[in-house]
Amino acid sequence: MKKYKIITTYKKLLADTTTPVSIYLRLRDVFPNSLLLESSDYHSRENSMSFVCCEPISGIVLNQGALRIKYPDGERETLNVDEFELIDQINNYLEAFEAVGGLPKIISGGLFGYFTHEAVEHFETIKLKQSDDDTRRIPEMQYHIYRYIIGIDHFKNELYIFHNQPEGQPENGGLEKIEYLIKNKNFPEYSFQSKDEEQSNITNEQFIAIVEKMKQHIYRGDVFQIVPSRAFSKGFTGDEFNVYRALRSINPSPYLFYFDYGDFRIFGSSPEAQITIKDRVASIFPIAGTFKRSGDDEKDAEIAHDLENDPKESAEHVMLVDLARNDLSRHCEEVQVKAFKEVQYYSHLIHLVSHVSGKLHPGASSFKIVADTFPAGTLSGAPKYRAMEIIDENENIKRSFYSGAIGYLGFNGDFNHAIMIRSFLSKNNTLHYQAGAGIVAGSVPESELNEVNNKIAALRKAIELAEEL
Repeated sequence: MKKYKIITTYKKLLADTTTPVSIYLRLRDVFPNSLLLESSDYHSRENSMSFVCCEPISGIVLNQGALRIKYPDGERETLNVDEFELIDQINNYLEAFEAVGGLPKIISGGLFGYFTHEAVEHFETIKLKQSDDDTRRIPEMQYHIYRYIIGIDHFKNELYIFHNQPEGQPENGGLEKIEYLIKNKNFPEYSFQSKDEEQSNITNEQFIAIVEKMKQHIYRGDVFQIVPSRAFSKGFTGDEFNVYRALRSINPSPYLFYFDYGDFRIFGSSPEAQITIKDRVASIFPIAGTFKRSGDDEKDAEIAHDLENDPKESAEHVMLVDLARNDLSRHCEEVQVKAFKEVQYYSHLIHLVSHVSGKLHPGASSFKIVADTFPAGTLSGAPKYRAMEIIDENENIKRSFYSGAIGYLGFNGDFNHAIMIRSFLSKNNTLHYQAGAGIVAGSVPESELNEVNNKIAALRKAIELAEEL
């Protein structure tokens, strides 16, 4: 196999007068298809980085069964659906690259991208229903290596400009160009206007009927827990980046992202990681158990206490912690629950969160573990395979971006992806968004409908606020 050396140089600047959003606004017109990844969790050293990625130089894209692979020297390969195992191809692609240069610990070389819910067909033996509806269709997976990465360390107020140059290609003085753009005080802004009424794939009554049907599956013993969802859409004109700006303000979360792929964009404010792998330690953080915030701190403390002690929410949470333990045990040793049922507050919601971790077996491939733990139990159910089948039978559209995963995949096997919830897909001047509810035997259908609306509330509010920016 041919090896590609990626030589990385970097420059360090002070970051006390710049924000990731202002940097992105300065760069996006010069570098189309740029990505922005942020974290609102600045108080911890672990999650204090934001990244802007510009100019893809190589990548691997899965689109309607065809896998297209491009290398930095222009070499290309296309494999059809019966000609490849996706996990093997991703591992081969990662192994084809070697990062060269003394990089700061904040980043190792790697790929940025996503995979959708439908990618699970390449991870499991499951076959999902076919659909001719391409309204929400996007490539099932894509990852790219980017020539420029701007890393902002909020903890230290430092900014790094990384320049990834394939060995043997001419140097183009890119660091200075990026530095000039970052220091330029002007950046263009555009307006956003929503239009038409919000649409949904099902009515309130139809969602309640689906919840009742899910409960019948639970009573029959098909599943213990399952997560049906409901989709919404709204037309717009102008710049949907304003919706992202509004959302990150209304609903600050550990994972904030805006990925521009030209003919569509994915952006959101996700509270939950799909899985993280760092230094061969894998972690899953199940979020299950949701109550709506009141806006009053004292009242919220009472709500949090009720949430911790609610039998239905606790039953759902315990099942998903067990599922995380089982998923990790397939490829890890020393699997343990590091934190159990911790209360976490978000703009509109209070969640129960746990932390399950394990050490990868020697020789275990990071992406194989990612594939075997996808989709998150919090977006599917338990047992996961049967839950996915029932969801696919009962939801009348493909999930597409919703419940997929988005983030960073390192050449060294590090992995950090958010689950695509509290997220938008923007395609053909329409915003698509979706939310689900965890159903157990004790679920009350009207309450589950309210849970979906509570989760969607921040997204609706962001659309509203974006019109004022």
